[in-house]
Amino acid sequence: MNSAKKSAEHSFASTLKIFKTPSGKSGSYFSLPELAKKFPNVNKLPISMRIVLESVLRNCDGKKVTAEHVERLANWAPGGERVDEIPFVVARVVLQDFTGVPLLADLAAMRNVAVSMGKNPRTIEPLVPVDLVVDHSVMIDHYGNKNALDLNMKLEFERNNER
Repeated sequence: MNSAKKSAEHSFASTLKIFKTPSGKSGSYFSLPELAKKFPNVNKLPISMRIVLESVLRNCDGKKVTAEHVERLANWAPGGERVDEIPFVVARVVLQDFTGVPLLADLAAMRNVAVSMGKNPRTIEPLVPVDLVVDHSVMIDHYGNKNALDLNMKLEFERNNER
């Protein structure tokens, strides 16, 4: 959604700020300091609550996330009454290899079921961007001979037995 459309439809359009990068590209963000002008409690919120508030503010569409959600969270107090769930929308999901591989298997299985039902498997996609981080380095101890691969693989499995 472009910035003009964001600001025209958003309940807290005054919090939308535009910036330019050194390369000349422009971007936008919803400013919590700007929101704090209307809701001074924002400046006193724990950092974790500010992160959630920024997401709620950014995703305030008047339907799934409403202005009331933003106001309630902006006025959050540690001992206050809890009457609603927070409609937290993540911007992306970062998975480590040990959680990402099962997810990939699940997606593949769901796509296979879609195909068996005559549906397009490309409709099975995560709703938010997903990054899979594989944290694994390979050490080369043996090289230059025909047994190098086997020897290196044996050492690899010994070193990474927990995986």
